[in-house]
Amino acid sequence: MTKKQIPLRLSEKLYDSIAQWAEDDFRSVNGQIEYLLTECVKQRKKNGKYVSDTIDEEPEFDIR
Repeated sequence: MTKKQIPLRLSEKLYDSIAQWAEDDFRSVNGQIEYLLTECVKQRKKNGKYVSDTIDEEPEFDIR
């Protein structure tokens, strides 16, 4: 399977949160983003909705 490379712009705060989460899950940041996107697509296919009904609200990045 070939993978597409795409540019991705993230705020520093979001990147730092994803990087910490990736470290907690023993993944690379790239692997964590791929995992999160895959899970979101699976959820959308499963019930026709996004993971959260509040997807468009400003997220809080207070991941500890």
